[in-house]
Amino acid sequence: MRHHTVIDSPYGRLTLVAEDDALCGLYMPDQRHRPAQETFGPRSPAQDPPFAETAAQLGAYFTGDLTTFTVPLTLQGTPFQRTVWNSLRAIPYGETRTYGELAAALGNPAASRAVGLANGRNPVGIIVPCHRVIGASGSLTGYGGGLPRKRRLLDLERGTALF
Repeated sequence: MRHHTVIDSPYGRLTLVAEDDALCGLYMPDQRHRPAQETFGPRSPAQDPPFAETAAQLGAYFTGDLTTFTVPLTLQGTPFQRTVWNSLRAIPYGETRTYGELAAALGNPAASRAVGLANGRNPVGIIVPCHRVIGASGSLTGYGGGLPRKRRLLDLERGTALF
């Protein structure tokens, strides 16, 4: 059964969605491809699993004290999307990859556009770090939470964040 809660963060209020005791959604305000609110299930206390642990890990991440998330996840999407999302989790903290590099790592260098589309549908932003994917020229491109948030997350990970 799905349920959700809302927590505050330096990036705005975050909606956390869980299925049973695994996180299946993390959505920012005004996020592109945000599912309809009614799909999130009833609101639960932030102390319920897995929300308390997710909030604690996000808090440590936002202060620069956590570089790898261990929150249990249930990623729901097509097999290709799940493959892309798993590859995002392999991008080290503070580093970036291009869509083309991800496509090549998945064995299909011509699939950079498909990788970009899957990246944009990532249901668990920040924890599944789609913000670490950039354009071939090194430019910041598309981010469901908005390019200013993407820049701030990358700056945070590089130790250059200005809060």
